Amino acid sequence: MLVRSFYIRDITNIAGPIILGNLGFILIGVGDVIVAGRHSTDTLAAVSLATAIINCIMIFGNGILGSISAILSNYRGAGKEAEKYFYPSLKFAAILSVFISILILACIPLIDKLGFEEKLIPMIKDYFWITAFSTFGAYLHTTAKEFLQAFEIVVFPNILTVICIFVNLFLNIIFCFGFGPIPEMSAGGLAVASLITRYLMGFVLFFYCFRKVNIKHHKDKNYYNDLVKVGTPASLAVMIEFIGFNAITVIMGRVGGIYAAAQNIVCTLTSVSFMVPLAISNATAVKVGFANGARYYKSLKTYAYTGIGLCVAFMTCSAIVVGLIPEFLVRLFTNDAELIKVCIPVAYVLCFFQIFDGLQVALAGVFKGIKQTNIVMISNLIAYWFVSIPLGCYFALHLKLNLLGFWYSLGVSAIILCTIMLTTLIKKFKTDYKETSCRTSL
Repeated sequence: MLVRSFYIRDITNIAGPIILGNLGFILIGVGDVIVAGRHSTDTLAAVSLATAIINCIMIFGNGILGSISAILSNYRGAGKEAEKYFYPSLKFAAILSVFISILILACIPLIDKLGFEEKLIPMIKDYFWITAFSTFGAYLHTTAKEFLQAFEIVVFPNILTVICIFVNLFLNIIFCFGFGPIPEMSAGGLAVASLITRYLMGFVLFFYCFRKVNIKHHKDKNYYNDLVKVGTPASLAVMIEFIGFNAITVIMGRVGGIYAAAQNIVCTLTSVSFMVPLAISNATAVKVGFANGARYYKSLKTYAYTGIGLCVAFMTCSAIVVGLIPEFLVRLFTNDAELIKVCIPVAYVLCFFQIFDGLQVALAGVFKGIKQTNIVMISNLIAYWFVSIPLGCYFALHLKLNLLGFWYSLGVSAIILCTIMLTTLIKKFKTDYKETSCRTSL
């Protein structure tokens, strides 16, 4: 029992500040949704559609850079100097940001052809154009945060994120509604606020790295190989999930802007609670990565199962809360009676989905820690694109269940996803990770 409590404490010591930062990060997005909804339902719909597409592009880079902490934790466990990989990480992030920015800009001419309501198109284009130039700030922040996380330095980076909630909210109000000489910019104003906030977070954390860690200049092609080998499948897995969720926004947006707005609200609700298991997953990846590098397989397994248990327990509690007060939660974002009517039935399905969502993110963290992320990508592809989207289209469009139909299909896909990943992990633990050490403290 004492050993188990040690592992829980070890994970939560890292996860606690990360939870704070992750909640801060998602609350920055919540601020965007709230301000957009208060401005107008059209602004909310436009931002929902724009972010649905942009997030699918930007998440590729974030997914790769999100592997930095797991890889460097493996290096630390193996006795390597992890500090010297800061500059290679920055170079990788800079190149990636240029590529992603160009890709976002290239999508702007395609917006006219996606069948959205005509009145939303100018706002969507404005949001795209401005957001393209914020990519480097976002990736700089992710890189610096992941680098510090590998050394279990998690307090300041996540406090910074919380502070920026209020900075972003203030800027959202100023640029969206206009103030003094600043004109009302609606959706474009929200993009400007995000751009300023991303660069602020990125550069503050960049300079903090120099103060906290002994940075050394270094070149190592093997590190880039590890980033691509581990990060690409992990990134593609997240992309597959993101594209799946945001494809729902786009498909239902063609039916009516109100469904795109409803999907944004529901996704924001689940994203808030998801930040806790995501933080636990990140902490688990760091501890599992260190144990994997040091070949302490008994500790590796205990960290893995402890992280999984914590994630599922929290998401079960979250599901109960959403099930008890769905209307109150939806009204935090909108007073539109028709929009509330669309959201509430979906919120009940979300309760079921959340439990499996907590399980899958915990499993993904374990696989990232042992540097075997291909299974995460494959299982996401099967669950979301072979099951969820086709089944959702049938429920939503053929059976006329609309957005609710897609969420029924997401529940089915979540079960399939978790079954594949959990079965694979148990098999790997039995065959590839036999206990070679009785050490319990890392």
